[in-house]
This record gives sequence, C-alpha cells and structure tokens, in this order.
Amino acid sequence: MRRADKGNETAVVEFIILGFQSIPEVQFILFLTFLVTYITTVSGNLLIMLLVVTDHHLHNPMFFFLGNLSFLETCYTSTILPRMLASFLTNKYVISLNGCFLQYFLFTGLAGAECCLLTAMSYDRYVAICKPLRYTTIMNARCCLQLAGGSWLNGLLASAIVTCLMPQLTFCGPNEIDHFFCDFTPVVKLSCSDTHWIELVTFILAFLLTLPPFLLTLISYVYISNTILRIPSSTGRHKAFSTCSSHLTVVTLFYGTLIVVYLVPKTNTLGDLHKVFSVCYTIVTPLVNPLIYSLRNNNIKRALR
Repeated sequence: MRRADKGNETAVVEFIILGFQSIPEVQFILFLTFLVTYITTVSGNLLIMLLVVTDHHLHNPMFFFLGNLSFLETCYTSTILPRMLASFLTNKYVISLNGCFLQYFLFTGLAGAECCLLTAMSYDRYVAICKPLRYTTIMNARCCLQLAGGSWLNGLLASAIVTCLMPQLTFCGPNEIDHFFCDFTPVVKLSCSDTHWIELVTFILAFLLTLPPFLLTLISYVYISNTILRIPSSTGRHKAFSTCSSHLTVVTLFYGTLIVVYLVPKTNTLGDLHKVFSVCYTIVTPLVNPLIYSLRNNNIKRALR
C-alpha cells in the first residue's frame, strides 16, 4: 500500500477494491459470467442504437429516447465492468484516488441521467396515449433534444459537484473498499476527516435526482392507466399498453434494485446481499434493457428482421 505524508497524518493515495475476493473459489466463473455479460450488453445496446439511426421507421421521439438510453447503458456498464474484468485477470485490485473519483463521477452522473431520461420517456408515453392529437406538436424535435440534453446535464452536473468535494477529504487508512466499484458510501466511510457536509450535499442532490423523477414517472403512469382503462375495445387497450410495457418493466427493475441498495440498512449481515443488488442495477439492468425492448416492441422486431 503506497502512502504519502500529509502533516502529521499518513494519507492514502490508492484504494484496494475488495470486490468478490471473499469467494475465491468462483473467481473464474465470475470472470466468464461478467465477460459474457459485458459483451452481450454492449452488442445489444449498440445494435439498438444502429437500428434507431438507420431505420427510418424508428425516427420518432420514443426511439430517439431509446437510442439515448442504449448509449447511456453502454457507457454506464463500461465504467465498471472493464476494470473488474482486468482485476480478475491480473489479480490486481488497486485503484488510485483520482481513478476512484473518476469512476464515481462517471457512474453517478450516468445513473442520475438515467433517472431523468426514464422520466422523459414516461412523459413521451403520457403524451402519446393521453394527448394523441397533440403528440407531434408537443413532442417536436426541439422538445426531445431539450429533454434528453437536460437529463444528461442534470446527472453529470450533480455528480460533478459531489466529485469536486471528495478530494477535500483525507484518507489515512484503512484503504480497502468493500465493494466492486467506487461507490459513495464505501469510499467516504474510509475518510478520517469530517464528512457531514459532503454527506448532506450528496443526500440533497440524490434526493432531487431520484424522488422527483420517480414521482413524475409514477404520476405519468397513473394518467396513462386511467386513459387505457377508458378505451372501449380490449384490442385498443392491449395496443396502448404494449407501447409502454417495456419502459414500465425497465423502470420497475431500475428503481426496485436502487431502492433496495440505498434504502435498506447497511449491516454486515446484508453486506453481500447489497453487492448482489448492486450487480442487478449496474450490470444486469443494462444487459436486459435491449432484450426487453427487442422482445416486447414490434417496431424493433420488424427492424431486426
């Protein structure tokens, strides 16, 4: 472990990410699993982006947001899995302070952007189902760009604020992160300086980036459900519901695992369980998103054919 003197303290300049070292007997299986997962995730999301760009039938707001989501998911999983795979191969689990802060910035910024982007997609479905005659007027190109750009900006800006505060902390040991990536709580827990301010700022920003988008998404689907239930024919109801079922599945999976990871008390007993749920929303969700949309969306299946 390398250290640098800082006054009377010894400051840590690198971390050791423990990851899944507590179960050494399955390291090779985990490596193969994560390798196949990463290749499949990137291939699936790149395929959706390619279809959205090249197929003129998919040049509408819903698939514009889907293309953004696929690009985001590709970046999202690429901030964690390549480094994890390299650690499995080289048996080196060391990451520098700056590398850890960069990983945190990218991961958190993309997670925040996804919260906002999923809300933008729910608004698109709300307008399409509840205000169909005004859909093309409301969801014009300018509105779509503003919603997508605002989602990326909000997530990255909030992440940048917290990341700029993290170098002000002093880390004087221990330097072992009991996680498989540089998440906020495992990193800040290692600091030997006062962390109240950064925890307060992070809580406020996380609150603003998750609860309002979640509530807006929930409200959108309440209106969507009421509108669908008023459709007289069962065929019409099924068709209307099928246009938003994929998005609803993704939202449920993303927020469900997010709530378990960050709201369930973090005890030693639940430590490994938190890692499992963290794998769900950081690795499994980007994997299943293209699968959900390709299997449940007729336009995507038609474009694939």
